[in-house]
Amino acid sequence: MTRAQPAAPAAEAVDHRTSAAGAAGPSARGAAARRGRRPSLFRRERVLQLCFLLPAVVYLLLFFGAPVVRNVVMGFQNVTTASFYTGEAPWTGLDNYADVIGSAVFDKALLNTVLFTVGSIAGQFTIGLTLALFFRRMFPLSGVLRSLLLLPWLFPLIVSSAIWRWILDQDNGVLNRVLGGLPFVGDRLGWLTSTSLALIAVILVNIWIGIPFNAIILYGGLHDIPDELYEAAAIDGATGWRVFRDITWPLLRPVVNVVLVLGIVFTLKVLDIILGLTGGGPANATQTIATQSYHLSFGQFDFGQGAALSNILIVISLTFAIVYLRATRRAVHE
Repeated sequence: MTRAQPAAPAAEAVDHRTSAAGAAGPSARGAAARRGRRPSLFRRERVLQLCFLLPAVVYLLLFFGAPVVRNVVMGFQNVTTASFYTGEAPWTGLDNYADVIGSAVFDKALLNTVLFTVGSIAGQFTIGLTLALFFRRMFPLSGVLRSLLLLPWLFPLIVSSAIWRWILDQDNGVLNRVLGGLPFVGDRLGWLTSTSLALIAVILVNIWIGIPFNAIILYGGLHDIPDELYEAAAIDGATGWRVFRDITWPLLRPVVNVVLVLGIVFTLKVLDIILGLTGGGPANATQTIATQSYHLSFGQFDFGQGAALSNILIVISLTFAIVYLRATRRAVHE
């Protein structure tokens, strides 16, 4: 009897652990149930997010993806006006690309595309950034002037082309009339008829049109930079170029990347301005890949070669965007 007595505390301990486990059981089971519900809740949220994205994805596939795919396919076919009636478009392989690249106009169009893009982006960005920095300082009528700055961007491009064609006319243009009163200007300049001036004139008009986009986007980026940084720099004695180099430019670089990429992609495919001003002339002096693609498709009705040339332009745009974005990302990480 005396040996069995020490077993009572052990039994009591077992009963205590059992009761404790029983008391903790509901909470433990509740926690396990909550953990089991979390994945299902996460899946429902994910499905809901995909449902909201589905209309946008369908829209992009129908109105952007399908035309691009169709254009790529047309680049490998002989598509003419007869193809729209007969439905026959013989497969030509790479013949369309060989024809457009080997044509006498392609080298000139490619060079003009590069010059037109570089000149336009350099002018638009430089003037746009200058205006954005200028309008960052509040002064009377600054809001009115910023609103007027949007006017070139609001006009339809074909309307802007018509206005500038009248301004740059060699005989009755406003610009030549103004320049004619200056002593150092001789004969009336053929802004749109001279092979040496036509491309410059088209670039200047495109700069005028693109300034509002650059100025407004960069102006918004400047306003996202905290004023405290400029106040701290002023306390340290930093002003002018040093403030721009050490504060403004590093913090503005993400916005600059967006402006440059979008600007270059938009400029590569500019068509309305050139067609409205010169039509690609004189003597292909303002012919670009975009305008040549238009002439092939809707002038010569060779839709296969026109599609091939536009596909080349798409590849150039994508290549530049990828290379530039990767280079800027690498520079930021370094």
